[in-house]
Amino acid sequence: MPPPSSPSNPPQPPPLPPSRPPTNGMSRSSYKKGKQPKVFRVVRSVFRSFPIVKHALPVGRLPDGHRANCVTGTLYGFREGRVTLAIQENPKTLPIVILELELTTDVLQYEMSLGMVRIALECEKHLDKDKVKLLEEPSWTMFFNGKKGGLGVKRDATKDDLHIIELLRPVLMGAGVLPEKFDVEGSDGEVTYMRAHFDRVVGSKDSETLYMLSPDGNHGPELSIFFVRI
Repeated sequence: MPPPSSPSNPPQPPPLPPSRPPTNGMSRSSYKKGKQPKVFRVVRSVFRSFPIVKHALPVGRLPDGHRANCVTGTLYGFREGRVTLAIQENPKTLPIVILELELTTDVLQYEMSLGMVRIALECEKHLDKDKVKLLEEPSWTMFFNGKKGGLGVKRDATKDDLHIIELLRPVLMGAGVLPEKFDVEGSDGEVTYMRAHFDRVVGSKDSETLYMLSPDGNHGPELSIFFVRI
């Protein structure tokens, strides 16, 4: 008698290919964490000598209930000298206000290279100044990144201020060193600058804020300047 035959094993299916994680349409090589737009990195490298960058900044979306308009803000000064802040409606107009800050350009340069910078300017509220516009206040106490850092003083534009503003007339946004030297005692004559568009947010008659936004609007403001009357 022939031996009983063992039951035949059913054929095994071929192994499945390894599964791939779901994708969102962006290849791995096209994205790097923390990568910032080139123009934004240029602005962040403030006061370094590089070609002027011209770029129109978009106006960011602001909270409801606030009034805002876009202004041009320029921070400039001699190397190791005090920083001057000039606010204009646009690069082709005369300054709305000029403030001289008790802050040196090398300190501002260093802090901007680290990341976000906050400048808070405070002044006291007086009954006899109810009709004075906030940006027309003559003097301010300045706080730089949360630390008390001296004073900010409003002043009239000098001949050098107007000449610097005129040299920067074609610049919408950029940072670097002006090609022209100035004859100033105790300085090498080189003027470093940073210019950007700011969203001017008016909270009340006693508070305004200038927000500098990145060109693509995807990153938070790198520089904010607060004006508060308390």
